[in-house]
Amino acid sequence: MSTWNFDEMTSRRGSGCYKWDVDPYDDVLPMWVADMDFKTAPEITQSVIDRAAQGIFGYTKVSDAFYDAITNWYSRRYGSHVEKNWILYTSGVVPALSAIIKALTSPLDEVVVLTPVYNCFFSSIRNNDCNPVEVPLMRHGDSYEIDFEAFERAVARDRAKLFLLCNPHNPAGRAWSKAELRKLGEACRRHSVTVVSDEIHSGIIMPGNTFTPYINVGSDLAANSVTTSSSSKSFNTAGLQVSYIFSPREGFRKAIDRALNINEVCDVNPFGVEALVTAYNKCEPWLDDLCRYIYGNYELLKSFVDKELPELSVLRLEATYLAWIDIRRTGMSSSLMSKKLLDNGLRLSPGNIYGNAGEGYMRINLATQRSRVEEGLRRLKKALKG
Repeated sequence: MSTWNFDEMTSRRGSGCYKWDVDPYDDVLPMWVADMDFKTAPEITQSVIDRAAQGIFGYTKVSDAFYDAITNWYSRRYGSHVEKNWILYTSGVVPALSAIIKALTSPLDEVVVLTPVYNCFFSSIRNNDCNPVEVPLMRHGDSYEIDFEAFERAVARDRAKLFLLCNPHNPAGRAWSKAELRKLGEACRRHSVTVVSDEIHSGIIMPGNTFTPYINVGSDLAANSVTTSSSSKSFNTAGLQVSYIFSPREGFRKAIDRALNINEVCDVNPFGVEALVTAYNKCEPWLDDLCRYIYGNYELLKSFVDKELPELSVLRLEATYLAWIDIRRTGMSSSLMSKKLLDNGLRLSPGNIYGNAGEGYMRINLATQRSRVEEGLRRLKKALKG
């Protein structure tokens, strides 16, 4: 039995919450943006309260406790070796990605991505005057595989400089294996392309699956990589604005540090630092229980769709709390399906925003109370059958 009550209803509408307050109508159920409806772990809340009690909120000097929490987390949870002097901090993973791209590319360079992929990858690439090169993932049964031949051709292009890896993959729900990661890394090394691993969803791993940090593929390949992550997705603290970057290569770190300062994203929120340290040091049991609860939501979604909506199919979820639904048999585009669902009081994310390979799919956020998942499924059925 769970120690924490993830079924406890929370009320977020009218609180300045982007997920719940974007829609002007109170009857819309938002199951789209990657933001959980659960209260964070009690220890995190208490750490923020204790920091707030000081009553002074000036500039933050990041303490050794921050670096130690990260290195110990990677060591304890994943068996990874990360050194303190490898780590840089910034306000979020998207600013981190933008700074990394600015640091390691020149205008008109190309950045390779496996699509469908997190939509902000595209904006970070284009905002730095680079061009994305999409390598579509291959559907295999109820999941995806990498087209390694197409990937090799992409990283071999003259202007390809970076491979932006989503690890685990949003929205495909894959937890990449070590063998897959090594094969990607070897192709990048052959063509002098740097691997940038976004590992923000690494804490949300479904039962029976394993997360492999890119740093674990071997020192030979890890030396040609940069990783960025945060505790924010795993512990629902995105609004506290803190993330980190690490790389074994000093030259990468110096260039990225300069880009962070050029973009003025080198200061962080004091509450974010406290939350990360507490999350990584004290809240691992809470996270493991959360993953089991989310997997229960996924099983509910899969069972309901299989029984009630055979024109849809739900792909296997190995990681993240974002399930991927194939709607192609309905004959509707992702945009049209999104509108139809919204007309019936349900907001999901249309697949076409995740690249060309996302057309014909929808993304649903399962990090909410089970009763809300049940209501979302009722609205989904009404939209398709009504």
